[in-house]
Amino acid sequence: MTLDPNAAAEQAIRRMRAGPLFEVPERLVEIDSTNRYLADAARAGAPEGAAVLADRQSAGRGRLGRRWLDAPGGSVLCSMLFRPPFERERWHLVGWAVAVAARQAIFEATGVDAEFKWPNDLVVADRKVAGVLGEMVPPSGLVVGIGVNCNWPAGSPPEEIASLATSLEQEAGQPVQAGELARRLLAGVSKQYLALLSGGDAAVASAYRRRLSTIGRLVSVELPTETFVGQALDLDDAGRLLVDVGMCTRTVEAGDVVHLRAADGLGRQG
Repeated sequence: MTLDPNAAAEQAIRRMRAGPLFEVPERLVEIDSTNRYLADAARAGAPEGAAVLADRQSAGRGRLGRRWLDAPGGSVLCSMLFRPPFERERWHLVGWAVAVAARQAIFEATGVDAEFKWPNDLVVADRKVAGVLGEMVPPSGLVVGIGVNCNWPAGSPPEEIASLATSLEQEAGQPVQAGELARRLLAGVSKQYLALLSGGDAAVASAYRRRLSTIGRLVSVELPTETFVGQALDLDDAGRLLVDVGMCTRTVEAGDVVHLRAADGLGRQG
């Protein structure tokens, strides 16, 4: 017998009210990728709410197959397993919920007021401080990983990315307690996910849109086969970016978005 989505959501809500998800993460010293590790666990039948924290990733994954760079012990590196009981057209909201929870945790733990950059970054003054990556694990799993730059050693980041990335320690002016940040993050994700299960799509989407620094910006959108420039107008209900390119509005489902200076439309900002 197949459980209908409403009944599945009600079951998930009852389970979460009995005890928050993600509150007992598995802790690893080093792993190639927390997303890869948890995706394997999901395929082996791990339950929703499983989470893993690592001190270091040797092959962390970013969007579009890129590598996530981290300083040993200097980041929060976390992946969480969801089994959303709603249609996949809404699964992007889970990633937004994680981003919203991360922003709140960062502010509470450090006072740093980050913003979102579409599709999956948290930035401070256009420099990346965290990244979120969601990966589907058929038939019903969704692993969402997040990396937060906390405390970097002297000389980090490398000069070639210093204008594109920052750490919470640099922004706050003092060392960050990564463990406390991780605790707040996991608790916040549980709260935001419960809101989604309870029908709070609009609240999560609004919280994300309000702090989305991409909207209104001149952007360069890099796709596998082309690059174009336009003004980011808004997001549609599926989470896709709407970009005004002059003759029409283009809908971007996935791509590398670069914020540009309005003065010339060419300067790379992040």
